Amino acid sequence: MNVKEFIQQYRVVPVVVFNSIDEVRPKLKAMCKGGLPIAEITYRTACAGDAIQIAVKEFPEMLVGAGTVINAAQCREALNYGAKFIVSPGFSTEVAEICNAANVPYLGGCVTPTEIMTALSYGCDIIKFFPASNYGGLATMKALAAAFPAATFLPTGGISDKNLAEYLAWEKIFAVGGSWMMKGAPEEITEKCRTAVEIAKNV
Repeated sequence: MNVKEFIQQYRVVPVVVFNSIDEVRPKLKAMCKGGLPIAEITYRTACAGDAIQIAVKEFPEMLVGAGTVINAAQCREALNYGAKFIVSPGFSTEVAEICNAANVPYLGGCVTPTEIMTALSYGCDIIKFFPASNYGGLATMKALAAAFPAATFLPTGGISDKNLAEYLAWEKIFAVGGSWMMKGAPEEITEKCRTAVEIAKNV
């Protein structure tokens, strides 16, 4: 599986927080049913590692990654559990080194020119721009892109089905990340995932 090609097929990366293992299977099934088989499972809760293992083992059709990875230990654990991509809220050089050695895409968070230069120096050309809405959204990314033509962006934070099309319309957006489609009961998750996929296809 080519991770970047898989993400580009959908252009939306759901940011998934599991508060208990009981949520894992129903939510992942709902996402797949909605036609969005990508999960960035975040290390914001204690069950993240277990959730990644279940997702990798029981949902082979899904692209499973780890999010909110802030140190080497979390990164190694996530990779050992089968995560296919790693995402951080900021840029970690130690995580970048581990991902490069494992040939796994690393999307580290950057909002300044200095951080983007660091990311590019580690071969990371997809820049997670987070939190996007707080740091000027599209206008800021467009200003940064002028200085960094090699970079593409994955904005996360403050994005929903209301502004998804606007973000995806800019050619420098690799994909967007967000958790808006993960709110509610499984049926609601399915419907929101379906809507996100439709919007992305129509841009």
